[in-house]
Parts: sequence; structure tokens; C-alpha cells
Amino acid sequence: MGRSSRKGGGMPSQRQLRVGELVRKSLSECLTRGEIIDPFLEQFVISIPEVRMSPDLTLATAFVMPLGAPGEEKAIVDALNGHKKYLRGRLGRDLTLKHTPDLRFRYDETFDEASRIDALLDSPLVQRDLHHEDDASEDDTDDK
Repeated sequence: MGRSSRKGGGMPSQRQLRVGELVRKSLSECLTRGEIIDPFLEQFVISIPEVRMSPDLTLATAFVMPLGAPGEEKAIVDALNGHKKYLRGRLGRDLTLKHTPDLRFRYDETFDEASRIDALLDSPLVQRDLHHEDDASEDDTDDK
């Protein structure tokens, strides 16, 4: 199986991961330094946990996590998407790439999903099942 047999649904290449990390670092520094002149965005601390690159490196999807801004996620993503032309120009100056990737910002839902799973695991029904299994395994060891 050569490179040509690989379809877009596979794991990202080493190059995609490396360029994605460079883009993430550059965007994070730009946001940290407050280079975007936007009174709305200046109110928030915005973290960029991940940037995913398309296989041809022409599109960068930046996942953003606004800290301490419940309910403002969509507005923050929309504001960042409104400034993507400036940020793309900034990337062009920071990175040495043949083509500067287009930017797309998305809200990172992994932390919300992890919290939801934690809440499920802490629920009384799951705890009851876990304690029930522990009791059954102790009974099995007592019989030996």
C-alpha cells in the first residue's frame, strides 16, 4: 500500500501534525499579545488546544476554548472568524510555508464532552453497578 492508496479519513501525517503545531503556536502568541484590536475579544482568555491541517496544508482548522466565558462560545468563534484575514497575514509572516493556509475557527467541545462523561461516571446508577461488581469479585475470592 503506497501513499496514493491512502484516503482522507486516515491519521494525519507527520507533516500535518508539525505544521498544525506551528500554526497553533503562532495563533496562540498572537492572541496572548493582544494583537487583535477587538474590544469584545479582549475581555476573554482564549486557548487554542489544537489545530488540524488538511492533507494538502491549505486549510487550518483551529479549535478554540474560551476560558471563563460560559455561553459566549459562538460569539467568540464568530469574532475570530471575522479576523481570520488579519491572522492569516500574521501566519504568513511567522511561518515559512509555500502557501499560507486558510483559517477556520471552531469551538473545542472535548472539555465539555469529558465533563459530561465524568458526570455520568459519578452518577448513582453507575456507582451502584461499580460497587455491585466489587462485592461480587470479593465473594469469589472468599470461596477459594
